[in-house]
Amino acid sequence: MKYYEYNPSGVCSKKMKFEIDNDIIKNIEVIGGCPGNSLGVISLCKNQPIDTVIEKLKGIKCGFKTTSCPDQLAQALEKYKKETN
Repeated sequence: MKYYEYNPSGVCSKKMKFEIDNDIIKNIEVIGGCPGNSLGVISLCKNQPIDTVIEKLKGIKCGFKTTSCPDQLAQALEKYKKETN
C-alpha cells in the first residue's frame, strides 16, 4: 500500500490523501471543500484503477473556475504516477 498527499490549488479543498495499492485507489480523504461532493466522488473512485479515474475526472470545471475538486483529484493522480513510476 502506498500513501500520497496532494495540496490542490484553485478549489475549496485544502488537502487530498490517497491510499493506493497496485494502481488501484483504496481510499481518499479530502480535507475542506464541499462534504457531499467529496463523499460522492470518493465513493465512486474507491477500488477503481488510477487511469480510469483520471480519464473520467480530468478537465471538469466548477462554475467559472478553470478547475474543480474532481479535476484536482485527477491532477493529483497524474502527479502520483509520474513520481512513482
